[in-house]
Amino acid sequence: MSTVIAPAREAVRAADRVAAARRRVSMGETLGQTLTMAWRALKKMRRNPEQFFDVALQPILFTAMFAFIFGGAIAGDVESYLPLMIPGILAQTVLTTCMATGTQLREDMEKGVFDRFKSLPIARIAPLAGPMVADLVRYTIAATLTFGMGLVMGYRPGGGAGGVLAAILLAIFTGWSLAWVFTWVGTIARSAQAVQGISMMILFPLTFLSNAFVPVETLPGWLAAFVRINPVSHLVTAARDLANSALVSGEVAWTLLACLIVIAIFAPLSVRSYKRHM
Repeated sequence: MSTVIAPAREAVRAADRVAAARRRVSMGETLGQTLTMAWRALKKMRRNPEQFFDVALQPILFTAMFAFIFGGAIAGDVESYLPLMIPGILAQTVLTTCMATGTQLREDMEKGVFDRFKSLPIARIAPLAGPMVADLVRYTIAATLTFGMGLVMGYRPGGGAGGVLAAILLAIFTGWSLAWVFTWVGTIARSAQAVQGISMMILFPLTFLSNAFVPVETLPGWLAAFVRINPVSHLVTAARDLANSALVSGEVAWTLLACLIVIAIFAPLSVRSYKRHM
């Protein structure tokens, strides 16, 4: 019996020695390691055609497609439809882009990348915080391309450069806050495919059952009631007010409040669930 227990005790002592030998990582080192992980995530985007499509091609394709398909039917012509549609495309693009966060996290876990991170003398939070920082770059690219495509098609935002910048920043913050939800899903789901399926099931109804592409007044009463309380509708309306009129309306406050609530709930859940794997 003692011969069985002895190796187990030795293994425990070895693990304790390794943990004790791991030096404490300073705040400056944690920041540097987080930026390194962010750069790693950006390099993965460049080498992965699917991620490149989400960031670079989807805003261009969706802007042109929705404008020419729905422009004449909803607003009479494409140019008149653009002030309604471009903020909606902005919200849709940024929010669908943030789904990749949880999927990539789950893929790294499945491939054993996190096992390698465990053995490195780095801050344990860096592999989680790095991709979240890289996401800000991805959202910025997607949002900029959306407005750039709109300008090419004839969109002239009445809010000027300041209003457009404010709308982009609001959309980026919203996407970043919602990414915490998908990060949490990535830490509890069993596979990357499951993360993607759950994310689409959550986000697609919220995106399309909103005022992103059609006026609320044209919808049936029961659907209009849901659209008015949909958080995505608040984001779209706030982005329209900012981009088209440079107006900081109450919708901006509601959107920011919803983002802070999401972060307050899902950021701790994500970190706690993530630490179980580290």
